[in-house]
Amino acid sequence: MTKTTKIALAALVLALATTGFAQETVTTAGNATNNAGLAAIGKGLALGLGALGTGVAQARIGSSLVGAAAEDPSKLGQLLLVFLLPETLVIFGFLALFLIR
Repeated sequence: MTKTTKIALAALVLALATTGFAQETVTTAGNATNNAGLAAIGKGLALGLGALGTGVAQARIGSSLVGAAAEDPSKLGQLLLVFLLPETLVIFGFLALFLIR
């Protein structure tokens, strides 16, 4: 068996094994399902992973920005715009926080 076949077989076994642990949805008086915990995890992941991605991107862009600005200070305004571009990831994550119910 090749490595790829082993990985595919393991993924299939795990996918089928998880269906054995499936649980019936619980209905409450006000809600159709009880997914408040999963929504909270989704909100945290949306904002946290967006912020993590922004931090990694800005760290790499920032170090390049300093080097480019040292060579040609007249382009600092354009380079700052590129530095602020990844910040939209956090804004989208923050927006997703309010869209997830």
